[in-house]
Amino acid sequence: MDDGVVIGDWFPLWLTLRVATAATLVAAPSGIALAYLLAKGRFRGRALIEAIVTIPIVLPPTVLGYFLLTNLGVNSWFGQAWESVFGGPLVFTPTVAVVTGTLAAFPFIVRTSRAAIEDVDPRLEAAARVAGHREWRVALLVTLPVASRGVGAGVGLGFARALGEFGATVMVAGNIPGRTQTLPIAVYDAVQAGDDSSARVGSLVLVAIAVVVLLVVTRLSSRRVT
Repeated sequence: MDDGVVIGDWFPLWLTLRVATAATLVAAPSGIALAYLLAKGRFRGRALIEAIVTIPIVLPPTVLGYFLLTNLGVNSWFGQAWESVFGGPLVFTPTVAVVTGTLAAFPFIVRTSRAAIEDVDPRLEAAARVAGHREWRVALLVTLPVASRGVGAGVGLGFARALGEFGATVMVAGNIPGRTQTLPIAVYDAVQAGDDSSARVGSLVLVAIAVVVLLVVTRLSSRRVT
């Protein structure tokens, strides 16, 4: 089998799981914090922030990949600074695949978490304030625990989106077997090589993982406490 084809030693699957997990771990804390700010805050520029957060959902992945390539590549100031610090370029590495996965997951975490936070009964929060808790303690003791199922659903959706990221990843991380070839890219590679068997196996693995994640998300959403 060609080294670029999908399932040789299962490396694309393990890389995909590692990238999606790392991307979700990076996106979740900041995404939940921003979701809380958007749900509870009333400030100028809020609509603009919402629009910027949503951009990765509506932009074609190749456009997002182009902007990442021009801003993180070896000719950009950030790319040059990265190379001077770490001794190598950021692009065409697993690290930049995590970056694209993070950008893909972030809006799903923010939007779903925000809806869950907005659904929390304000009377519960008011009772906590009457008890003398400051706003940050109200958030930690009441709002986020009550919204935890919806927030968890958002994190799950973010993971699922990072799992299937393809367009931006292939532009900035490339298709390097044994290094940056994730499973969605490997499936595409297998199709291009005419290896229907490997493409089918890779696709079914991705579908199986996605179904499990979405079942968990559905269960969390349906049992959300409001």
